[in-house]
Amino acid sequence: MADTRRAFLRIGAGGAIASVLGFDLQPAYAQSKELKIARTTETRSTCPYCSVSCGVIIHTLGDKAKNVTPQVVHVEGDPDHPINRGTLCPKGSSLMQDILNERRLLKPQVRRPGSDHWEDIGWDQAIDEIARRIKKTRDETFIERDAQGRTVNRCEGIAWNGGCTDTNEFNYLVVKSMRSLGVCYLENQARV
Repeated sequence: MADTRRAFLRIGAGGAIASVLGFDLQPAYAQSKELKIARTTETRSTCPYCSVSCGVIIHTLGDKAKNVTPQVVHVEGDPDHPINRGTLCPKGSSLMQDILNERRLLKPQVRRPGSDHWEDIGWDQAIDEIARRIKKTRDETFIERDAQGRTVNRCEGIAWNGGCTDTNEFNYLVVKSMRSLGVCYLENQARV
């Protein structure tokens, strides 16, 4: 411990309390030196808020058993990430509160026409409904030829907007998929 005024006051106050009350502070000092993330598993991820895509490290505590969900105990900036080098903005710093939020959606939901509430549905049902609606919209809005009779094969009833944390590889596959449907209104942040 460095010889500073703060260290002197800390030791002096701790010693005075210990001598008056008769406590042995050595176990407390030993435990306070252990980090709260000492037994955690580090998972590197990307902050989901903006197109900067800062690197984060999510610390989870759990025994990695098959039916045990790890508990997030700490989120911090990744010091080895070339974009943010360990720093996070206020929104990125509050990422742990978003992960542990009891209102966070964990399964797909749908609000049926005329309904006043959202209902939970399974992933298979959600994918089937999305595929059915894409097919219906494409069939209704597909244009084979323009006004001059030229072949255009485009679908103007569907648009795609990529997210800020999508990788270039993901966006490559999305562009290929959307172009195969004839979608011409495409945007993503892979070009940034």
